Amino acid sequence: MARELGSAAYVQADLAHDADRVRLVREAIAVWGRLDVLVNNAGISRVIPHADLAAATPDVWQELHEVNVIAPFRLVTEAQSALRDAALRGRPGCVVNVSSHAGVRPKGASIPYAATKAALNHVTRLLAVTLAPDIRVNAVAPGLVDTPLTADWTQARQLWKERSPMRRAASPEDIAQAVAVLVASDYLTGEVLLSDGGLNLV
Repeated sequence: MARELGSAAYVQADLAHDADRVRLVREAIAVWGRLDVLVNNAGISRVIPHADLAAATPDVWQELHEVNVIAPFRLVTEAQSALRDAALRGRPGCVVNVSSHAGVRPKGASIPYAATKAALNHVTRLLAVTLAPDIRVNAVAPGLVDTPLTADWTQARQLWKERSPMRRAASPEDIAQAVAVLVASDYLTGEVLLSDGGLNLV
């Protein structure tokens, strides 16, 4: 369920376009005069059976890579100065990228999707090294999350219900809590927090 935050400012942007990425960061900073945390939560997917190689066209690869890898990198680039200023106020700036368990295990809605999330995980680690100590960079890698988008993913829901130690998909609140944990820490950086209810263990 979407929640309206009374003190929030909303800026619409299409992260497939670089001009929108730049505008998004600049307008956010203009509203508050600072930027302490950047959560890269936007992403896109395409459902393509892994064995259907021909369906994973160059256009699909490029579309997913643009939003799932390049956009987060560019947003960090644009936000870097403001995030470094946060460190001057006593706490490192913080970036949390929302990845996927498909970037850790050979799973996912399609091979291009999984590959872009694996790339995002590595970008997370590279940026953690590059931007430290002023900016911490981590990622959360959810498995199945119970949202309207996944409502008809019957096989995936059955898998999580039967095989994951937690016996259910994640709720959006579960993932938000994982993000909040990474934001709250002033020490963790370069981590990819797998949040799949323990499915990776079985």
